Amino acid sequence: MKTKVIRIGNSQGVRIPKTLIEESGITDEIEMILRDNEIVLRSAETTRKDWGVAFEKMAEQGDDGLLDQEVLEKPSNWDETEWTW
Repeated sequence: MKTKVIRIGNSQGVRIPKTLIEESGITDEIEMILRDNEIVLRSAETTRKDWGVAFEKMAEQGDDGLLDQEVLEKPSNWDETEWTW
């Protein structure tokens, strides 16, 4: 689909047809990204969408632990020589 760039005050813009807005899920706020000489517009609401579900699934599978747990639990030289109780 081709469209023309129009003047909007001191800026420029494009008109997005209603059907594209509805199909894309764009509401009040969008994210605008410049990627490889392309301007990508996407709904801001989709950012982090379903993260909660993904985290729950990770917890169920036991995949939500720290990767460096052993290092954190092992006392360091500083802990043994410098730390006083």
